[in-house]
Amino acid sequence: MRILKEDTVGLVIDVQEKLFPHMQEKEGLEENLTRIIAGLAVIGIPILVTEQYVKGLGLTIASVHQVLGDFSSLEKLSFSCCDEPDFMNALKSHGKRNVIICGIETHVCVLQTAIDLLAEGYQPIVIEDCVSSRKLSDKQTAIKRMRQEGAIISSMESILFELTRTSGTETFKAISRLVK
Repeated sequence: MRILKEDTVGLVIDVQEKLFPHMQEKEGLEENLTRIIAGLAVIGIPILVTEQYVKGLGLTIASVHQVLGDFSSLEKLSFSCCDEPDFMNALKSHGKRNVIICGIETHVCVLQTAIDLLAEGYQPIVIEDCVSSRKLSDKQTAIKRMRQEGAIISSMESILFELTRTSGTETFKAISRLVK
């Protein structure tokens, strides 16, 4: 199945101040998150952002907030984004089938959201180098489970070029600069 920009929305899950410092490979994760968000914006993909229990976990980290620009996050208490009516209403309002997922933690909120998106008829595309957990083994186990459940697993560079489709355009040049 080809992933087309016309049928795709992005989702950034819970990349928050008090949780992020505990993630594995956080420096690379932060760089990849800012790159994919910038790339999705260049391509014209709308992006939804969630924050889990803001009072306890804080706001979206500054670098991600900066690349997102002016955005409204959807606060949640449920681990799965799909258990929050405001999220589901926002997702449905875009009328897209594919959901590109990045964020934390892979084995909790990302996993549960991906499984629930599948149950709701959406196709989750989990960007493996844009998700993390406190323990690498938890991330690896969650990636395997999501793949078994039917989620597509991809990488930041791969999905950006798939959505771009052709070279020789201004979009291609912008994406090429981002991934180098």
